[in-house]
Amino acid sequence: MAEDTARERISVNDLVVAMGDRAFGALMLVFALPNVLPTPPGTSGLLGLPLVYLAAQLMLGQRPWLPKFIGSRSIRREDFAAFIERAAPWLRRAERLLRPRLVFLVSPAAERLVGAVCLVLAIVLFLPVPLGNMLPALSISVFSFGILGRDGLWVICGVLLAVISAVVAAAWFRAGQRGDLRPHQAVLAPKPVSVSEARWTLTTPRLGQPASGPVGL
Repeated sequence: MAEDTARERISVNDLVVAMGDRAFGALMLVFALPNVLPTPPGTSGLLGLPLVYLAAQLMLGQRPWLPKFIGSRSIRREDFAAFIERAAPWLRRAERLLRPRLVFLVSPAAERLVGAVCLVLAIVLFLPVPLGNMLPALSISVFSFGILGRDGLWVICGVLLAVISAVVAAAWFRAGQRGDLRPHQAVLAPKPVSVSEARWTLTTPRLGQPASGPVGL
């Protein structure tokens, strides 16, 4: 698809059709992984909303589908090809590390819990948080690898990354709530001076000059 020069743009529906029966693991990886790497502006908005739908469907045990207003969104083929070129080495390395283990963590019941966690992460990814999309996208990608490879160890790593993502997002929101005092105001604000400090400053002579009055209080 990325090498098809007859295409000018690649839509979300094109990706869903290309994934076929590989279902949630592959689809969530396709929509999450681009947000881990440097991408053109607007990519998180384009790919974040499908992740919200897919994570909700995984949580509810439904088959993957996307509404038309999401499926019709598209990205330039050149941008998609550039992403594939950057991601290919990492995908090959991750594939070598995958193997079936701790399979109870990728059972249908466990996948629903993974879907609930990914839903929260997808909502955070979709929000306009500066540099706040990389950690949630990385966590969803790790979860997706775990589902694809039936590898519970990757699911555990995804949970750890999800916790870190939640801490970072909470810190960002708390910083936004305390944003009434701007940084430049804090720097320029005069430091309070007590009466005794003021008297000391006015009565202390400069080096080499006689005192004009008492130095003490």
